[in-house]
Amino acid sequence: MPWDPQLFSAKFLSDVALAQETETVGAVPYFAGLLSDDPDALVRSFAGEPQLHHPSQGRVKGAAAFTRYMRQTAADLKARNAEVEPVDLIVTESRSIEEVVLSYDGDDGRIRLLMAIVADREPGGLIVELRLYHSTWPITGGHAIRQPLLQADPDLNEPPIIAEYFHALAAGDTERILATLEPDASIREPAGDQFVHRGLDDLRGMYTFFFSNGGGVVLEHCSITDDGRASALEYNVVKWGTTVMPPEAGIAVYVLGDGGKIATVRIYDDSNPPLKY
Repeated sequence: MPWDPQLFSAKFLSDVALAQETETVGAVPYFAGLLSDDPDALVRSFAGEPQLHHPSQGRVKGAAAFTRYMRQTAADLKARNAEVEPVDLIVTESRSIEEVVLSYDGDDGRIRLLMAIVADREPGGLIVELRLYHSTWPITGGHAIRQPLLQADPDLNEPPIIAEYFHALAAGDTERILATLEPDASIREPAGDQFVHRGLDDLRGMYTFFFSNGGGVVLEHCSITDDGRASALEYNVVKWGTTVMPPEAGIAVYVLGDGGKIATVRIYDDSNPPLKY
């Protein structure tokens, strides 16, 4: 939830509170702000020059370009009867990860776009930059391979069960991965709700297939955002099995279950795995 509520009108905040079924608004959600018809409030929510990284638009930098992008996007979404469904939210002192499903009228029917919105923040809460993640598959039926947004950070402090999952993923060890998951765990692929795998038997089949190119999936770990309940890893995919890949940016969210293992994984990238479907 990136936008500073102090910059919006009382009427707008009242509408947001009503939609959220809350009495007060601690922060304004990304799409609520975008559709507010108040680009000045969005620009002023940044600590410095606005900067946004978009999966298909690339980098949008500077107040003029950012305002133009926001106005055009808002007009297009309104014309296409857009609706936004909140999914989850991770908030730390320096970053927020907002997950939503954006639905709108496409040329051939309704499109459901699974999105993660990352806001890096200064200590006072103002935005440093925004990074949006989603697959282009629901829009085009293809993949738009995305270049890295962040550099690898070898000193990340990941929660132990999450770190073990990543080690198993890189090793291509299906049973080791399953040992990090709750019995009723679910994993959602980037392309949409129809690509959800549930339960250890289904997940065993999924990972066995994922590792069928001669090994695991190797990621460069770039940032970790953890609130004790869930962790979000921004990464670059660099190798899939025996295939070395150009670094491709993505993010995945890992939610812990009551048993202390991973209960839910939601992935947001546009990688085209070197697998035979």
